[in-house]
Amino acid sequence: MKLLKFCAAAAAGTLVAAAVPVSAAPADLIAYNGKIFTADANSAVTQAFAVTGGKFVDVGDSQAILSRNRGPRTKVLDLHGAFVTPGLTDDHFHNEGGGEGIDLSHTRTLNDLFSVVAKAAKTAKPGDTIVSNADWHEAQLKEQRLPTATELDRVSPNNPVVLVRGGHSLILNSAALKKWNISKATPIPAGGAISRDSAGELTGELFDNAKALVQLPAEKPLSMADILRTQKKLNEFGITAVRIPGAYKGDLLTAYHLMQQARASGALTLRYIVYLPGFTLRSADEARALIAKWNVKQDSGDDWVKIGGVKLIVDGGFEGGHLSRPYKEPYGKGGTYSGLTVVPQANYTEVVRELNRLGWRPTTHAVGDAGIDEVLTAYEAANSDSPIKGKRWAVEHAFVVRPEQLQKLEQLDIALSVQDHLFLAAPVLKRYWGSDIAEHVTPLKSFEQSGLVVAGGTDSPVVPFNPFYELYHFLTRDTLSDGVYGADQAVGSRSDLLKLITINYARLIGEEQQKGSIEPGKLADFAVLSDDFLSVPAKQILNMKALATYVGGREVYRDPKWQAR
Repeated sequence: MKLLKFCAAAAAGTLVAAAVPVSAAPADLIAYNGKIFTADANSAVTQAFAVTGGKFVDVGDSQAILSRNRGPRTKVLDLHGAFVTPGLTDDHFHNEGGGEGIDLSHTRTLNDLFSVVAKAAKTAKPGDTIVSNADWHEAQLKEQRLPTATELDRVSPNNPVVLVRGGHSLILNSAALKKWNISKATPIPAGGAISRDSAGELTGELFDNAKALVQLPAEKPLSMADILRTQKKLNEFGITAVRIPGAYKGDLLTAYHLMQQARASGALTLRYIVYLPGFTLRSADEARALIAKWNVKQDSGDDWVKIGGVKLIVDGGFEGGHLSRPYKEPYGKGGTYSGLTVVPQANYTEVVRELNRLGWRPTTHAVGDAGIDEVLTAYEAANSDSPIKGKRWAVEHAFVVRPEQLQKLEQLDIALSVQDHLFLAAPVLKRYWGSDIAEHVTPLKSFEQSGLVVAGGTDSPVVPFNPFYELYHFLTRDTLSDGVYGADQAVGSRSDLLKLITINYARLIGEEQQKGSIEPGKLADFAVLSDDFLSVPAKQILNMKALATYVGGREVYRDPKWQAR
C-alpha cells in the first residue's frame, strides 16, 4: 500500500515530536497546545508548528516551537487542545449545490417533492419551464425512486418540468416531453437512454447522451461573486483545495478565468486544479481543438490555480454504469442491459493516445467494471506509444472493479479518485445491480491493499460536499438510509482516512512536496476541527465541523463561537 500506510507508533492519542531544524527568524504565526495530525510519513501527532511566509517552518512540541520561533510580532494561536489536520480537500468537485432552479435537497418523500413542484407551477407564467437544481437524489426520499412524468403532470399539467438529477439524468413531465418532441418514436442517441416502464410508456427519464435532446434555459452568467461564495462555503468545512474534473456550474472556462482574476487580486482562499472538459471528444482533431480553445498548457499555473489535464468519460452514472453483467431485473431488460458505453472504444482510445502524444494527462469517468475495461484498453495502447507511468493518469469513481483490473491499474501506475456515492445512493444501486455488487461499491480497503494511489472526494453536488460524511462512510461503510454495506471494505485506520483527503490528494495531483501535510517547507494549509477525529465516537463524525481554516497561514474562516486566542 503506497499512500494509506502509516506508522503504528503514531496511534491515536500518541504525541510524536518531529525532528526539525531550528528556524532562522521569528515566525509570522505559531499554533501551539493542540493535537496536530501532521499526515507525514509516520502519521505523527504533535503539539505545535510555526509558519513564515505562508509555509510551515517548524513542527514539534509547544515549548520548543515557542522558544525557537516566537518574536515580538509573531501571532500566537493557543489551540486549547483542539485537533488540527492539514487542510482538507475534495478531489472531485463540481459545485457546492444550490443555485438556480427549484431546490429539492430538503425533500424526504415524493409528496414533499411534488409540493415543491406544485408551488413553482402556481407562480410560473404559462409555458415557462420549471427546472430544478441538481443537488438531490431519489435515495433521500422515503420511496427511494424517481418521480414519473405522469406524477409530475398532476402537479404541473401545463408547464414543462425538468428535474435535474445529478450529472447524468433529467426527469421530464409530459409537457416537457412534448416541448422537445420526445416520444416513443424518438431515436435513442448512442450512449444514452430514454426510460420506459413495463408497458413501454415513457417514464420521463433521460440519461447521459439522451440529455442532449433537451435544451435547458441558459443559466445566469458566472460572476466573481459566485467564485467567492463557493470558496467561502468550502472553507467553512475546513476545505482548502479542490480538483474540478471538467465541469463547474455549466461554464468551466469562464470559471477558470474568474479564478485567475481572483488569484491576481489576492482574493482566493481555495486552491484549484482544473481539468478541461473532454466529455464529448471523439477524435484526435477534437482533442486538439479543445486544447486550442482553452489556450493553456498542461500543468500551467501556480499553487492557487493550475491545469491538471483533460476529463474524459466512458460510461454513465448510477443507472448507466457499464457492468460486465446485466443489471438486476427489471432494469436488466431481460438480460439485455448492462449499462452504457457513452464513448465508443475506438473513439476513446484515439483521444487518449493523442492526449498522450501531446503531453496531456487524461482522467476518465468509469463507474462499472466494463467501463474500466475500456479505460485499460486505451491506457495500455497509449502506454505502448509512450510510457505513462509517473504521469499521474487517473480513473474517476471506479465503483465496481475486478481484482485483475486492480493489478493492471497498479502496473500502469494509475491513480484512483474515489467518492462516497454509496453513502447516499446505496438502496438505489442495490435495485439496479443487486446486493452482491452494491455491497462492494467503491471497495476502498481493496484499493489501499492493491498499492494504488487513492484520493477521496464527493462529486458534489451529486453527493453533499461535507468531508465528514465521506470519512464516516469509509470508516464504517454505513449508509444514509440502508445500514452497512460491505463491512469488509471499511478502512479502520483513521490516520489512513485523513490521509485520503490530505496528503493523498497532493500525491494525486503531483504536489506532495508542496502541500498535503504539516511539515517544514510545505504550504501552511490547515484546519482546526471541532472533535479529535482520531478518537471521537464514529457516529459523532457526522456532526463534526471546522472551527477555523487557514490557507497559506492566513485565517480564511473561523466559527464565531470558537474563542481560541
